[in-house]
Amino acid sequence: MSPTILVAGATGNTGRSTTETLSKLLQAPDSPLRNHRILALTRSANSPAAQRLATLPGVEVIQQNWVEVTPEWLQTHHVTRVFIASHNKPNQFAEESTFHLALLHAGVKYVVRISTTAAFVRPDATAYYQRAHWAIEALLSAPEFKALHWTSLQPNVFGSFWFSPAAEFIKEYRKTGRADTVLKMMAPKDGAVGVIDADEVGVVAAHLLVQEDTTIHNGRRYVLNGPEDISGEKIVQMVQRAIGVPVENVRYKDLSALDAFLEMEYNGNGNSQNVVWSIRRAVETAWDGQFTAPPTSKEVLELAAPRRTPQQMLESLLEE
Repeated sequence: MSPTILVAGATGNTGRSTTETLSKLLQAPDSPLRNHRILALTRSANSPAAQRLATLPGVEVIQQNWVEVTPEWLQTHHVTRVFIASHNKPNQFAEESTFHLALLHAGVKYVVRISTTAAFVRPDATAYYQRAHWAIEALLSAPEFKALHWTSLQPNVFGSFWFSPAAEFIKEYRKTGRADTVLKMMAPKDGAVGVIDADEVGVVAAHLLVQEDTTIHNGRRYVLNGPEDISGEKIVQMVQRAIGVPVENVRYKDLSALDAFLEMEYNGNGNSQNVVWSIRRAVETAWDGQFTAPPTSKEVLELAAPRRTPQQMLESLLEE
């Protein structure tokens, strides 16, 4: 069996583009990993996204939850390199650390993982998932994990998350002709954010995974921002250009969508409310401007510099 690059969460917001880009890069005549295959994990092999990935050259889709992957499973499939974009549930550290331990024991050589915004990957971060990312990076940095090379990507907020309310407002206006509903957005009016397209994060991950020598990227944390910063006020201007009339009611720093998600996803599941709702406080900390995102890492700019602008991200959401 050929050596394998495993993509855990292949149909997710970064896993999909990682898989697509890997397929292209491995087909290149000069690719040092041309003999590798891509094993794309998904929880639903029958989903449209999974079926599209299965048509790509060198890609095999398997229905397998990554949290149940064992060292024996990895060795059976000859996995040598791995991509992982973990969930951010309260048990993230337990499940992702178990996954990395399996990689270590299976003799996997290199893993690229998705972290969160660099400024918040710290032991005193407000939200539990931010501390979990810090803890995972600390674990991978330990001498006991020396045999497993790793790179952690720390992207800014994803465009789909930041621009979805604006896209939905535009779609609704085009249906009804009404611009008097409230445009609710999590973004502050004045604070500019280097929003990045999730697909471009996956592209960077793929370029890292096909490096012949991973030593230069081992133990590194790379920051990814989009090419343009944007404030909530500028998002409103984008909406007004799209619909051709003023937006009458805007609510900045609105967390109603987040509250609804947390309520639906976590309430009644035995999770500590004190832990779950810390996500809300983390957003408020970002609004205060206490932490400024560092610039995009030069290694990212050299490998595959993010290029999609806020306008392009919004237009993509409008096409969905």
